[in-house]
Amino acid sequence: MASEEASLRALESLMTEFFHNCTTNERKREIEELLNNFAQQIGAWRFCLYFLSSTRNDYVMMYSLTVFENLINKMWLGVPSQDKMEIRSCLPKLLLAHHKTLPYFIRNKLCKVIVDIGRQDWPMFYHDFFTNILQLIQSPVTTPLGLIMLKTTSEELACPREDLSVARKEELRKLLLDQVQTVLGLLTGILESIWDKHCVTSATPPPSPSSGESGGDLLSSLLQSPSAAKLLNQPIPILDTESEYICSLALECLAHLFSWIPLSASITPSLLTTIFHFARFGCDTRARKMSSVNGSSQNSVLGQERGRLGILAMSCINELMSKNCVPMEFEEYLLRMFQQTFYLLQKITKENNAHTVKSRLEELDESYIEKFTDFLRLFVSVHLRRIESYSQFPVVEFLALLFKYTFHQPTHEGYFSCLDIWTLFLDYLTSKIKSRLADKEAVLNRYEDALVLLLTEVLNRIQFRYNQAQLEELDDETLDDDQQTEWQRYLRQSLEVVAKVMELLPTHAFSTLFPVLQDNLEVYLGLQQFVVTSGTGQRLNITAENDCRRLHCSLRDLSSLLQAVGRLAEYFIGDVFAARFNDALTVVERLVKVTLYGSQIKLYNIETAVPSVLKPDLIDVHAQSLAALQAYSHWLAQFYSEVHRQNPEQIISLVSTALEAIIPLISSKVQEKLLLSACHLLVSLATTVRPVFLIRIPAVQKVFNRITDTSAQRLPDKAQVLVCRALSNVLLLPWPNLPENEQQWAVRSTNHASLISALTREYRHLKSSAILPQRKVRLEDTKVIIHQTLSVLEDIVESISGESTKSRQICYQSLQESVQVSLALFPAFIHQSDVTDEMLSFFLTLFQGLRVQMGVPFTEQIIQTFLNMFTREQLAESILHEGSTGCRVVEKFLKILQVVVQEPGQVFKPFLPSIISLCMEQVYPIIAERSSPDVKAELFELLFRVLHHNWRYFFKSSVLASVQRGIAEEQMENEAQFSAIMQAFGQSFLQPDIHLFKQNLFYLETLNTKQKLYHKDLPSFTQNVHRLVNDLRYYRLCNDSLPPGTVKL
Repeated sequence: MASEEASLRALESLMTEFFHNCTTNERKREIEELLNNFAQQIGAWRFCLYFLSSTRNDYVMMYSLTVFENLINKMWLGVPSQDKMEIRSCLPKLLLAHHKTLPYFIRNKLCKVIVDIGRQDWPMFYHDFFTNILQLIQSPVTTPLGLIMLKTTSEELACPREDLSVARKEELRKLLLDQVQTVLGLLTGILESIWDKHCVTSATPPPSPSSGESGGDLLSSLLQSPSAAKLLNQPIPILDTESEYICSLALECLAHLFSWIPLSASITPSLLTTIFHFARFGCDTRARKMSSVNGSSQNSVLGQERGRLGILAMSCINELMSKNCVPMEFEEYLLRMFQQTFYLLQKITKENNAHTVKSRLEELDESYIEKFTDFLRLFVSVHLRRIESYSQFPVVEFLALLFKYTFHQPTHEGYFSCLDIWTLFLDYLTSKIKSRLADKEAVLNRYEDALVLLLTEVLNRIQFRYNQAQLEELDDETLDDDQQTEWQRYLRQSLEVVAKVMELLPTHAFSTLFPVLQDNLEVYLGLQQFVVTSGTGQRLNITAENDCRRLHCSLRDLSSLLQAVGRLAEYFIGDVFAARFNDALTVVERLVKVTLYGSQIKLYNIETAVPSVLKPDLIDVHAQSLAALQAYSHWLAQFYSEVHRQNPEQIISLVSTALEAIIPLISSKVQEKLLLSACHLLVSLATTVRPVFLIRIPAVQKVFNRITDTSAQRLPDKAQVLVCRALSNVLLLPWPNLPENEQQWAVRSTNHASLISALTREYRHLKSSAILPQRKVRLEDTKVIIHQTLSVLEDIVESISGESTKSRQICYQSLQESVQVSLALFPAFIHQSDVTDEMLSFFLTLFQGLRVQMGVPFTEQIIQTFLNMFTREQLAESILHEGSTGCRVVEKFLKILQVVVQEPGQVFKPFLPSIISLCMEQVYPIIAERSSPDVKAELFELLFRVLHHNWRYFFKSSVLASVQRGIAEEQMENEAQFSAIMQAFGQSFLQPDIHLFKQNLFYLETLNTKQKLYHKDLPSFTQNVHRLVNDLRYYRLCNDSLPPGTVKL
């Protein structure tokens, strides 16, 4: 006893010292080592049992419980059975004796340790584990403790971690499922009895008819029952603190149970009704008001607890809602749940004298609103198709409530979430109409009013004219994970809704949007009269603060509406081209006029009274008008193909005017945003529309001269690449609707060769100096030339890789010399990973797009050069010492080899031994034991491609054929290489990279399906691998933690 007492005092002293802010890190490490050594001793748990019953030091108790946790989860197999019995007996007694006095986090940890024992030993060696929990719940004194144990059991046994075998996981889930009916009955009883008890004693008067709390017409139509409506209008009881605590624990248990149990008759109507009653706590604003009026902190906490019950109840409802697999007998329960929850939706969107909808939503807990929105999203995405067919469910009235709920959201995030729900609904409606075309009109008529209202309101919400205060709160500078600002996200999500309504109701949508666009365009087009010439250039003579603000709002709105009009372009093409031709032509003519106007009066260069605001606005409107016109390039292409033979004047005029708007903007002096919009539009005209007359337009000739003139200032990289792509495509892409003999390939080929020659002049001159040692300054200049040239050439090749053979032939003829220069330069820059990265990108694009045109001898020369250059030393240098750029170089090299090994026929088969040797003897040893995922994915994809496309390199006839013939399997060839590849795959499954695991499992499954890689395929190969890997982890964990000398698994 004295020894235990002394140990306890020493431990308390060590723990206090460890957590003291004056203790050094070195001393903390010493203490940690002492504690770890003690925990590893056989029998340390006996001391810990004494510590737990004899100390009030939280640190000591937590340490002692950690020792038990480690013993049970990692060393339990090696603990003598007598000791296990003692631990199973002592810990629950300790919990029962002290649960009311222990700090909550110690109590919860002790509960988890006991559940961990159950996880290992129930029911074989710990048969009363679950019975004890049920008894705790049924005894009023220990109900909270029993509920905590139940929730912990659900968490740890139904969804266990990786440290259990698969068979044990399956056994535990089955054991728990056997208890579900009993458990749900107990939880229902607890919640019902507390509700009923407090309803009887509640002295709160019922709400008055004028308070807006009563149901109204929709309620009776939802519930189809006056008695149900009456029940829902009962006042919410006021619970004492203990009752609230028990209810919150019971609801937490239910939420977790619902996350894994299947929908079944165990979930009774009375349980659903009870959960729903508690969901009403979340929308009871009186509880909040009471706490704020009475003012005391106790009342405030009470109000928050009541709100929390509502949040927990909604969590339970959402867990049930998220299940898509609904048994027939459960559908009626679901309908009842929807009816009850929409009663709540009506309640929180009810307007009266005291409340607007928005103020009511603002009063509710933000988490409750989030849960409610989650419910609505699940309803629309998972269950609407089921429920819509029920005549007693009023879908149109539901949409009216959702509309109010959406447009009175108190936060931007809440509004975004509601827009997502509308997007889901519109998708549902669109797919329903596509699958039932005969009913199209009836379906649309049913929802038309709701959709038009939605469209109008969403359009109003993106305009400063109607929604300035809210829109000015949106951040338009900070980029999120999707590389968009809060404002851009707001606009994009809104425009998605507008576009989806356009798809369903094109005429309504266009007649709603276009007049609004017109109004703002008139303001923009009218600015010309306010432009005056001053000594420093042109100035916009609008100076009054109010006028500047109004102009700012109008320009912002015009920019948004231009994006909206661009987003709708896809709904004017294809089958509906003729029917909607006039509307589209009106839009395109307007856009062409606006872009030309902007370029002619150069609004982007004008001085303004508020340059920091108005100048960006004017640039943005001009850029958006170009982008909107670009969106109609497919419409222009269809227009051109319909009229090019008969009456091309109108299309010639549109394209020529658009080019007049573009060309003045292709200059390094123009702001990049505007320059890139002009370049993208030029690319679309050259690539998508590709009219035969394009090359004859003077404006296009002007761009050719500008881009090939070495004395002209080079455009910024992105713009240069885009303009070169446009010019190359003008010459390479076949003209639509013209026979081969009218394509003028000879002239176009000569012109393309001249264009590429001009663009690569400096690059081709590098070949002669590549072998000379380079000074640092000169090296940097050389790198710039390589970067600028290869980025343009790579883009040109990529843009025509899917085009006709003739286009690719002409392209390769023009590029041939530059490709040979690149191969000659490659060895000189092998140690400059930034240069080799760009060169390999270029070669990869060539292999993917032009390998047929390059021809076999030259392709072989390229592959051999790369194989010679990438020695083991070079690979190690790239992967280990040059960081991400070096790894990218090796990955691109492996991607090139992937293209090579997939090539059908025998041409590149002689390279297979060298490629496999490179993979297995040079790359794999370098990356095998590295934790970094770099290079691994590409290497294993290459190995998969080697096997998948070259199976006969290893097996002359298929395994399947041998098995079917009933003869012994044919002798494998190149067996050592095949075994090495298989071992590499096997080793990858023991590494922690889950993405590599998934990728390689898919590769082996594919080989198994096609080549019967493993023909003992019952149960499936995948399941066996999953079980094997899970159990390997489990056994490894057991072995690592057994005492020395124990027989290991």
